[in-house]
Amino acid sequence: MIISEQWLREWVSPEISTEDLAHQITMAGLEVDAIDPVAGEFTGVLVAEILSAQQHPDADKLRICEVSTGAETVQIVCGAPNARAGLKAPLATVGGVLPGNFKIKKAKLRGAESVGMLCAEQELGLSDASDGLMELADDAPVGVDLRDYLKLDDRMIEIGLTPNRADCLGLAGIAREVGLLNELAVKAPLIEAVPASIEDSFPVELLAPERCPRFVSRVIRGIDISSPSPLWLQEKLRRVGLRSIDAVVDVTNFVMMELGQPMHAFDYGKLEGGVRVRTAEQGESLELLDGQTVELDNETLVIADQGKAVAMAGVMGGQGTAVSDSTVDLFLEVAFFTPELMAGKARSYGMHTDASHRFERGVDFKLQATAMERATALLLEIVGGEAGPLQETVSEPHLPVRPDVSLRAARIQKLLGFEMDSEEVVRILAGLGLGVTATNEGWSCTVPSWRFDIAIEADLLEELARVYGYNRLPVTQINANLEIPSRPEQSLALSDLRCHLAARGYREAITYSFVDPKLQQMFDPGLKPVALSNPISADMAVMRTSLLSGLVAAVLRNTNRQQPRVRMFETGLRFLPGEDGLKQLPSLAMVMTGSRFEEAWNADSDAADFFDLKGDLESLLELTRASESFSFSVASRDALHPGQTALIYRDEEVVGYLGALHPSLCSELGLNAPLYACEITLSALLQRDLPEFAELSKFPEVRRDLAVLVDKTVPSHELMANVRASAGTYLTDLTLFDVYDGKGIDPKRKSLALGLTFRDSSRTLSDEDVNLAVDQVVDSLEKKYKAELRN
Repeated sequence: MIISEQWLREWVSPEISTEDLAHQITMAGLEVDAIDPVAGEFTGVLVAEILSAQQHPDADKLRICEVSTGAETVQIVCGAPNARAGLKAPLATVGGVLPGNFKIKKAKLRGAESVGMLCAEQELGLSDASDGLMELADDAPVGVDLRDYLKLDDRMIEIGLTPNRADCLGLAGIAREVGLLNELAVKAPLIEAVPASIEDSFPVELLAPERCPRFVSRVIRGIDISSPSPLWLQEKLRRVGLRSIDAVVDVTNFVMMELGQPMHAFDYGKLEGGVRVRTAEQGESLELLDGQTVELDNETLVIADQGKAVAMAGVMGGQGTAVSDSTVDLFLEVAFFTPELMAGKARSYGMHTDASHRFERGVDFKLQATAMERATALLLEIVGGEAGPLQETVSEPHLPVRPDVSLRAARIQKLLGFEMDSEEVVRILAGLGLGVTATNEGWSCTVPSWRFDIAIEADLLEELARVYGYNRLPVTQINANLEIPSRPEQSLALSDLRCHLAARGYREAITYSFVDPKLQQMFDPGLKPVALSNPISADMAVMRTSLLSGLVAAVLRNTNRQQPRVRMFETGLRFLPGEDGLKQLPSLAMVMTGSRFEEAWNADSDAADFFDLKGDLESLLELTRASESFSFSVASRDALHPGQTALIYRDEEVVGYLGALHPSLCSELGLNAPLYACEITLSALLQRDLPEFAELSKFPEVRRDLAVLVDKTVPSHELMANVRASAGTYLTDLTLFDVYDGKGIDPKRKSLALGLTFRDSSRTLSDEDVNLAVDQVVDSLEKKYKAELRN
């Protein structure tokens, strides 16, 4: 939001400097981003009048002009195409200095003397326009200093408003704040109702009242569209960052920047039958003022006549009913659109306009009639015509309801740290436009129609703090009864997982919870993610169903920046849609790519593989002290490489997966090396078993090694679980120390070599005890897996 300091001071003018004013606004929560002069630094520039303009005898593109400065007549050689007799334009006199320290001297151009320089806007630092001389008003006083005439000793103050302060998206809102901060009355322009001089009106229907509950309109006939905007209007618009287009558009823009209410003017002669505010029909198209044609969806609100859509409501008007040079009759509209239903609509079409910026955040829903009267009066003054009656179409049940908000005096003391005088409380709240009524505990406040961000007591406390002055709040120590919550020993802290992975060379990443729909589809094509109603951008439009979509994008950014070896992890929520609604699942994901070890003289340069990631994950599982309860089984999953993918189980429950990213997906994403990833639910990692003390046995252990032949499809973890279950109570350790398939055995089978360690705490085991346990194991494996002992 850009404001002109002079324009602001027409409303309220505290006796402080520009810098102090900007600081004051910033400290009130409306951060000033920049202060810029409205014109470049120049001297010696006067208002002059061209008395005659003759073709230069030796140059086709030059004219020799006789120019009056009021005190004398001088000759100027000018190349501007609009130099003509009767034109009033800026003249830089000899000795004057233009922006860039350009000094004006007498000169000869193609043999003709030139005493000064007629100026374009760009040469004065007023704008980028350089296609001709700056044309001044016909009544501009010749000989007057241009800076004085245009009041160019002005500053443009750019304010970076937060989305909650839509009330300050107009000069009136800023003036209200400055008046309150300086305890000054705001001198707003008097806006009176314009009496109707004709009876013409145009029927309006609200077919979507929940989206547009108020629509104010008026017909104005017989305008002169050729009448230019007065200089004061053009200058006010220029100083808030808008360029002059024509008188009608300029007036609507002026009202928007002054009051914060967008409005639109239609060519009345191009409308058919009546106005209908409705949602678009699926597939309906509209050519907008900027020339692009958009296909509308049925969630888009439009303003239509009886035959077609003529404007995208709250965003932009249509080309078919635009005001043009042939327009003689106007249909003006000022509406209130429900903010939450407008949010994101413009961005969904790749657009952002001044109107949509305001309607998305909330426009005063009682301002429409005032804005219409202001615009009507200005239009009649500038382009003439006759105005019809103001027509208001409203659906009262659909207008916003602003419940009163209570403020307790005790909460001021508790949260702001001091007892604010009651008169000061009332002054601040009333100055913000709230209706304040005293109660037993404090005050009851009626929220004004322009403040959509005040709903609870904390909002009122925030208003008191910022207006009173954050720098004036007393410094007090926080006193609170803090109790350290107990944490069961069975619960593993998330910080333990993070520290463990960091110690193994992983870096923690934090990515957005909303991701690119195309990337999300690559990882979970079977799930339809939750779409955001108001996305930041098109590539952040859905909620992630997997942490990997963000992590893989982070890997890609790193590898594209000469980081070939990447190890990252992330903890966060996955958002899984289901029959019971949205499920938010805390999860942990890990990714790795590049070499196994960091570059060093004593390390090889082999690439990491599936088992490197699996080993890092298994080390993490050891923190639970229940690693035996976790197992892996071969599986297939979208986006992962067949044959290099496994599901992760805790007991009988699937808690995650790991594997290599599919080569085709790596190629599509632009990854030049294999990438390995895993994802596991945090609940499976944060529950650990408590250690139990067991007296060390004084008796020796006995180890027996078995090599068994089983089908290749038998998972080793499943076979080992069977061994533990059948070996009896003496088994204290089980190790898989060799896996072999190849020459000498059936091609459909594999050899698993197991080391079984037996021990008893009360006696030395005999060969008979051990043989019995081994026989039980062999017998169980033969029955369940048709295993054979390998000789």
